[in-house]
Amino acid sequence: MTTQAEHARNGKSTAQMEEVARNEGIDLPSLLQNIAQGSAVIMCRDGKSVGIGKGLKTKVNVNIGTSSLKIDPEEEVRKAILAEKYGADTLTDLSMGGNITAIRKKIFENTTIPMTTVPIYQTAAETGLQSMTEEDIIRDLTRQAEEGISSFVLHCTDSATQGMLKDRERIMGVVSKGGSITCAYMTINRCENPFVENFDEILRLMKKHDIVLSLGNTMRSGCIHDERDRAQLEEIRKNVEFAKRASEDGVQVIIEGTGGHVRADRIAEYVRFHKQCSQFPLFVAGPLPTDVAVGYDHIAGAIGASIASGAGADYLCYITPSEHLGLPGPEQVREGLLAFRIAAHIGDSMKYGLDGRDRELAAKRAQLDWEGQMGFAIDSERARKLAPQEGPCTMCGDFCAIKIMKELGSIDITAKNAKDAKNG
Repeated sequence: MTTQAEHARNGKSTAQMEEVARNEGIDLPSLLQNIAQGSAVIMCRDGKSVGIGKGLKTKVNVNIGTSSLKIDPEEEVRKAILAEKYGADTLTDLSMGGNITAIRKKIFENTTIPMTTVPIYQTAAETGLQSMTEEDIIRDLTRQAEEGISSFVLHCTDSATQGMLKDRERIMGVVSKGGSITCAYMTINRCENPFVENFDEILRLMKKHDIVLSLGNTMRSGCIHDERDRAQLEEIRKNVEFAKRASEDGVQVIIEGTGGHVRADRIAEYVRFHKQCSQFPLFVAGPLPTDVAVGYDHIAGAIGASIASGAGADYLCYITPSEHLGLPGPEQVREGLLAFRIAAHIGDSMKYGLDGRDRELAAKRAQLDWEGQMGFAIDSERARKLAPQEGPCTMCGDFCAIKIMKELGSIDITAKNAKDAKNG
């Protein structure tokens, strides 16, 4: 298969590129150039294409999937359907319990957006940390590629980077699940990383199916007191090297970084550092700028994500209120997704400037046009439930500022804003 990156380097636009350019309202030649250079990727699935990277809107990923302690395939399907309904750009299935292949198949049947996996999850869950082999890992990668997975997360840390953790004691150590499984495999078998050792073979497989490589963030911090250290810096350096190798082979690449827990005043700095290190799209999990928002981590995470997006992050992985506590249910998935969609919108306003959506909503608000506002709200369903049918809201009642000034005739806010919106 000729990948999107290879088509772009040959100066040939594809239907997928045209779809992304149309949906994003951007210039097709510019998109073509960014994909050719590796600063943008297109994640595809059955005719559905999502662009991630330079010049494109910040995208939001939703994690779903069973655990070893909670296995409810039907609930995972409901979460996936809900995520697509409320605007997720991509899904990641992290299932580690039950019939994982069957669960993924059911999610595929009920959704259309691109899907990512962390393939070693399935190997560890079904074969066991103590028993799994390099052949098992490659087998599961191959099977998932043939299922139509859009992106793989591979943790390519090596034993030298892992050893750097001993130089500085962390409170939390390694908190990446996929990274910890990979490190455990290396420790148990006294070997190097199987993804590193088989990198060329894996690239051939991914190129064959045009699967986007997402280089995992094993060394991210698990709390804000675990600040950036040598292991993190080394992982960034090596991930950039792997990304360049993959890109040269025609495989599209995303790098994960600045994720986990990062104190607020460092988020923008760390994102910009990543962007200085490479042009590849940056995928950020969170980040959480505080550790004490337990039960409200979706709010804390959205604050961190808006800073990260505004500083240049291209792709956000949502966090739910259940983070650090348990497997989220459908309502937690919805809350987390909407919080991060708000964060992405704020981040885009910082990166690209204000768009017309906020202005249009403000014009409708000035007219006390409640239903008109709903068309521009990120969650119109919830807003509609909270809004009155007509007149001012119950917060101000008869003393609504807009209503008072309109009745006094001191300024025709409605006419002025409607005119500005039209000319804007």
